[in-house]
Amino acid sequence: MSKFGVVVMGPAGAGKTTFCSALIQHLRHNKRSCFYVNLDPAAEDFAYEPDLDIKDLIALEDVMEDPAQGGMGLGPNGGLIYCFEFLLNNLQFLDKELDPLTEEYLIIIDMPGQIELYTHIPVIPALVKHLTQTGALNVNLCATYLLESTFVIDRAKYFAGTLSAMSAMIMLEIPHVNVLSKMDLVKGSVSRKELKRFLDPDTSLLDDDPSDTGAAISTAQNRAIDSSATETVMAGGSFKRLNRAVAQLIDDFSMVSFLQLDVQNEDSVGAVLSYIDNAIQYHEAQEPREPNDELENIWEDR
Repeated sequence: MSKFGVVVMGPAGAGKTTFCSALIQHLRHNKRSCFYVNLDPAAEDFAYEPDLDIKDLIALEDVMEDPAQGGMGLGPNGGLIYCFEFLLNNLQFLDKELDPLTEEYLIIIDMPGQIELYTHIPVIPALVKHLTQTGALNVNLCATYLLESTFVIDRAKYFAGTLSAMSAMIMLEIPHVNVLSKMDLVKGSVSRKELKRFLDPDTSLLDDDPSDTGAAISTAQNRAIDSSATETVMAGGSFKRLNRAVAQLIDDFSMVSFLQLDVQNEDSVGAVLSYIDNAIQYHEAQEPREPNDELENIWEDR
C-alpha cells in the first residue's frame, strides 16, 4: 500500500512552516486527512502541533550545549547536520509513526532552512531514499521548494535561489514543485506582467536588470577605489559575468519553473496543492466515493 507525502524545503525565512500551516488548514476544510512531521530540530512555534517532532528524538539546543553540560558544543550549522545524521541512525523513529498511515493521508514534512542539507550533504537524499524505498514505507514523495518572492527585486539573489532549487532537484531525484512564496509582499512593487517573467527563469531577465545602469566602473577604477568594498564587487564585471553564467546554466537545464503562493489566499494554497497531488498521483489511488458516502459524512459532522 502506497503512502503520499510532501517535503517542504527552502532557505530560512521562505515561509515553510507558514505554508505547512496553511496547507493543513486547507486540507481540513476539504475533509482530507494529513499527518504533520516537523524535522527542524530548532523550530519551536507552530500553528498546528506536529504529529511527529524530531525534537522528541534530538533537539538542536541540546547538541549546541557546552560539553561540560552534556552537549557537544557544536554551532548551529554543524548541529543541524549532526541532528540529521543522528536521525539517519534512528530511522525507526519515523518508521514507527508513518508505517500505520493509510493512503488517505498526506504526510507533510517540514524541513529546516539550511541549504547545505539539500544541495551539498547527502543526508537529505539518504532520508528521501529511505522514505520512498519500495517494500519499506513506500511513500510517493514530492518536494516543494519555497523561494521568497522578494528575491525577484534583486536578480542576482533570484538566480542564486533558483540555482539552489535546481541543485535540490538534482540531488533528491523526486518530483519537485517550486514556489515563489510571500506574494503579498511584492504585489505593490512589482506588476503582474513583470512577475510572470520570473515564473520561468531565463537569461533575458538580466538584459533589463534595473541594478545594471550600464555605467559600471571599470575594474581598474574599482581597485583604485576599494577592492574590498561589497558595492564595488557587486558592480564589477566579474560579478555580472558570474550571474550570467549561472542564469545560462539554469536556462540550459530548463528544469525550474515557479508557482505563485499567497498563504492568505485559500485558492492560491489549493492551486499549489493540486500540483503536489498531481506529482504524487494522490487522486489516482483513492477509492471512488458514492453519493451516499458524502451524505453520511455531512450528517456525521452535524
